[in-house]
Amino acid sequence: MNAVVYRAFNERPAVETVPDPTPPGGGVVLQVEATGICRSDWHGWRGHDPDITVPHVPGHELVGTVVDTGRGVEEWTAGDRVTLPFVCGCGRCAQCAAGHPQVCDHQFQPGFTHWGSFAEFVAIHYADANLVRLPESIDAVTAASLGCRFATSFRAVVDQGDVRAGQWVAVHGCGGVGLSAIMIARALGAQVVGIDINERALDHARAVGASATIHAGTCADVVSAVRDVTGGGAHVSLDALGHPDTAFHSVACLRKRGTHVQVGLLLNDHRHAPVPMDQVIANELTLCGTHGMAAHRYPAMLAMIEAGTLHPDQLVRETIPLTDAPEALARLDERDGGGVIVIDAFNSV
Repeated sequence: MNAVVYRAFNERPAVETVPDPTPPGGGVVLQVEATGICRSDWHGWRGHDPDITVPHVPGHELVGTVVDTGRGVEEWTAGDRVTLPFVCGCGRCAQCAAGHPQVCDHQFQPGFTHWGSFAEFVAIHYADANLVRLPESIDAVTAASLGCRFATSFRAVVDQGDVRAGQWVAVHGCGGVGLSAIMIARALGAQVVGIDINERALDHARAVGASATIHAGTCADVVSAVRDVTGGGAHVSLDALGHPDTAFHSVACLRKRGTHVQVGLLLNDHRHAPVPMDQVIANELTLCGTHGMAAHRYPAMLAMIEAGTLHPDQLVRETIPLTDAPEALARLDERDGGGVIVIDAFNSV
């Protein structure tokens, strides 16, 4: 099969011919219809993820069709059209038994712990516990855009943030994750302020429902600006980027008893970012992490899409063939803000 492979971190990937995958026990092989290019893929290529060994095929936001099944698979057969979380639980550990496979003790992550979906085919473990059947009304590009950013944002806003109608939500960083969070919070009836350093990203934020925006690059005091816009501070605030500044601002801009949700990855030297702990204590703030979304929560998200309440297709900025994926991945950090890139047209190699 054709696949995007990098053989050393931070060296340009290439489309290569590699062996077709075979289904593992309890797993399946999917023919990939479409797959998103995510900032997490870029971090992996840069060598920021300890689970990745080279050579490696990235890709974790995918939709595909089952073409082969391994021993023990009971729920899926060839021809089923599916997607899946980027964190797949084993279905047997204590975390999975408690309904939290997104923090499984033995998790499978396509594109990180194993080869991923920047390829014509991909092998998926723990199929019965993690595959999600897709409605025919949701096309491949839209489904691929859900994989990491949209589903992660759905859990961050709905489950971790517990956002309610009438609340103010602050979203720090208006890339794919942030735009998804804005759309979801707005669909729940919240008012949203989007914060970014890029004007084009702020344009996207307004287009998907932000009631107000703040340009962090020209604003002298982001925290005060959020407090002014929200009339005293956000009820829920998300760091959708993953940077010490955005994490600090997200906590500091909350009103009393507000909730901060850390969505963006803080890696390398940023792993131990400072937090205004004095405010956390004095104002009884809640700090939450979020790591993907369990497969059993997908039906709620898909139902909102089918009902026309959510429109993740509006976040797709560009579709590209597999041949363009190496360049798109290598230059992902140079993009000028907003939107999602999806690899489509796998037969164009």
